[in-house]
Amino acid sequence: MAGAAGATTELEPVTVTATRSPAPLVATPGNVGLIGEQAVETVAPGHASELFWRVPGTWVTLNSGQESLVGIRSPVLSGAGACGAFLFLEDGLPSRPAGFCNVNQLFELNLEQARAIEVVRGPGSALYGSNALHGTVNVLMPTPADGRDHALFDTGPSSYLRGRFSAGRWDGVSGYRVTGQAAHDGGWRDDTGYHQAKVNAAWLARSGTEEREAALAATTLSQETAGFITGFEAYRDARRRRGNQNPEAFRDADSFRASLGWRRDDGVRRLELRPYLRASRMQFLQHFLPGQPLEENGQFSAGLQSTARTAAGGGKLHYGLDLEVAEGYMEQFQANETGGVPPPVADIRPAGFHYDYIVRAHSVAPWLHWERPLAADWSLGLGLRAERLGYRYDNRMLAGNTRDDGGECPGGCLYTRPEDRSDHFDNLAPKLSLGWRPAPRQLAWVAARRGFRAPQATELYRLQSGQSVADLDSELIVSLELGWRGLAGPLGWELAAYHMDKRNYIFRDGDGFNVADGRTRHVGLELSLQWQITPKIRLETDQAFARHTWRFDRDIGRGEVIVSGNDTDSAPRRFGSTRLAWDSPGQLRAELEWISMGPYWLNAANTARYEGHELLHLRLSRPLTDSLHIAARIHNLADVNYAERADFAFGEYRYFPGRDRSLFVEFGWRGL
Repeated sequence: MAGAAGATTELEPVTVTATRSPAPLVATPGNVGLIGEQAVETVAPGHASELFWRVPGTWVTLNSGQESLVGIRSPVLSGAGACGAFLFLEDGLPSRPAGFCNVNQLFELNLEQARAIEVVRGPGSALYGSNALHGTVNVLMPTPADGRDHALFDTGPSSYLRGRFSAGRWDGVSGYRVTGQAAHDGGWRDDTGYHQAKVNAAWLARSGTEEREAALAATTLSQETAGFITGFEAYRDARRRRGNQNPEAFRDADSFRASLGWRRDDGVRRLELRPYLRASRMQFLQHFLPGQPLEENGQFSAGLQSTARTAAGGGKLHYGLDLEVAEGYMEQFQANETGGVPPPVADIRPAGFHYDYIVRAHSVAPWLHWERPLAADWSLGLGLRAERLGYRYDNRMLAGNTRDDGGECPGGCLYTRPEDRSDHFDNLAPKLSLGWRPAPRQLAWVAARRGFRAPQATELYRLQSGQSVADLDSELIVSLELGWRGLAGPLGWELAAYHMDKRNYIFRDGDGFNVADGRTRHVGLELSLQWQITPKIRLETDQAFARHTWRFDRDIGRGEVIVSGNDTDSAPRRFGSTRLAWDSPGQLRAELEWISMGPYWLNAANTARYEGHELLHLRLSRPLTDSLHIAARIHNLADVNYAERADFAFGEYRYFPGRDRSLFVEFGWRGL
C-alpha cells in the first residue's frame, strides 16, 4: 500500500505483480508496495533512490550518476552474489534474461515516468523464477488507455536540464502512446555528469473480450563516473566530498526491448501470450581495480510468456509456461601494464585481454498458482514453479590463467579462463498462503515461500586465482511472513513481519574463489501507514526494522572475517521515510519528507560503522492554469553532510557522499 495515490479512499486498489493477473489488493495474501502515479509526479525523481523510500524495507543507494545498489529485505548487496538477487520487470516482463544481470540495471527502466511501481518484498520465484530472491520490482508504464499527455521541463544546479513528454491517442477501442525523456547533468562532483535518454512506445487495440498490444522501450546513458572518497568521515569535508579520485572513469550503456501481446478475458477464463526481444550493451572502465581494465558486455535474448486463468477445484487456477533463449558476451581488456602498485600486485595483472567469452543460455519454466475460498472469510493459495536454466560457455581465448599470448605471469596470472563447458541448474519454488478477512476491507495472512537464484554467467566463467571450475549451486531462500492490511475510514495500513534463511550464498573467499556455501538470516518488521487527517492534510510513513546476520564463520581475506551472529555489512537495523502533505486553500501543494537512516556496520567483522543520518526534502507545486503548473523540489533542506553509501575495505573508510542542499524547478503542462 505504500505511497499509493489515494490509497485511503480507493476501495479496491489492484495489483498485477502478486499473481501475474490483475487482482484486488485487499484480497491478495502477501505484501505489495505500491508507488502510484501521483507519488511519481510529486517526487519527479532524478534517480531511482528518491522513489523507493515509499516502500518499507526497500533501500536503493545513489552511487555515482545513475549507478545504484539495491537492498530489499536484505543488506545493500555488492560484489559476487549481489547481481541477480532482485528481479526487475517492466509491465511484467523481466528487463534482462536470467543469468545476465547487472547491479545497475535500474537505469534501463523508465521509473521517472511510470504510472505505478509495484514492489513485492521477499522471494517471488514461484511466479517469476530465478533472481526473484529478495524482491521483485515491476515498473508499469502508461498505456494508450490510461496515459495522460504532458510536457515537462525541469532545471537545477550543476547545469541540470531535463525534458519529459508523453503524447498519444485513445478512442476507447484502439490507440497509441509515446513517453520519453532526455536529461543532462553536469555533475556536482568533479569530472562527473551524464547524458541520458529513455523512450517507451505502446499500441493497444480492444475487440470484445480480446486485446492486442505492442510495446517498445529504449534507453541510452553516457556517464562520467566518480569513485569513493576515502578517509574516516570524509563526507564531512566540503572539498573532499566534491572531489573525484577517478576522473578517467566512465560508463556507457544502451538497452532495447520489444514485445507483442494478445489476451482474451471473458471474466472466467483468461489467456495471455507475450513474445519479446531484448538487447543491451555496456562499456565501462573498472577504475576500482589496479590496471583499470575496460569491460564490455552485452546480451541479446528472446522469449515467450504465457499466462492463463480458469476456474478449478472451487477456486481460480493461474498457470503458464515461460520460455527464453539468450546469448551474452563479455570482454575485459587492459591497455597498459599495471603500475602504481607493488610488483606482486602488478605482475599478476598483465596488459591485454583478460576475458573474452560468449555464453548461450536457455530456460524452461512451467508454473501454477491456485487459490480458493475455504469459508466465508478464509482463503488458501498454493503455487509451484519448476525451472531449468542451462548455459553453454564458449571461451574465445586461451584457457587457463596465462597472458593472452600464452605467456606466464610471475607467480601465475590473476585472471583464469575455464575450458568450454556446459552447466544447468534445476530449481523448484513452492509457495503456500492462508488469508483471513477479519473485517470488510481488511486482510490478514500467513505466507511461506521459497525462492532461488541460479548462478550468474560472470560468477561461473569469470574466474580468478587459478580456479578452473566454479562449483556453484543456486542460492536458496525460505521465507515465512505474517501480515495485516486494511482500510478503515481515513486510515490505510500494511504491517508485515518476516523470517528468512538463505543458503548457498555466493561470495568470493580468501583465495579469490567464487564459492556458494554462505548462509545468512533476515528477520524484520515493516509498517506502511497512511492517515488522511483532514481533506487537505495527509500523513504517510514507511518504516522497516530488521536484523540481517551471518550464519557461518569464514576468513575471507583482506582483513575481512565473517563471524556467525554478526550483522552483515550495509544492513541498517532501521530506516524509513515519513511524509506530511498539505493542499492549501490557495492551491499550493506541499510535501515535507523526513528520511531516517539508522547506523550500520561497514565490514563483516563489525568493527567499522556509519552512524546514519536524518534528511529533510521539501516539494512544492502550484497550478498556474487548469493545465499549467510550476513546482520546486529542495533536496537536503537542512544541508546535512551525509553519505549515500558507506563502506570499509582494504583498511580504509570509503564513501559516496550525499549532495548538498539543492533546488530544482519544474515548469510543465498536463493534459486534462
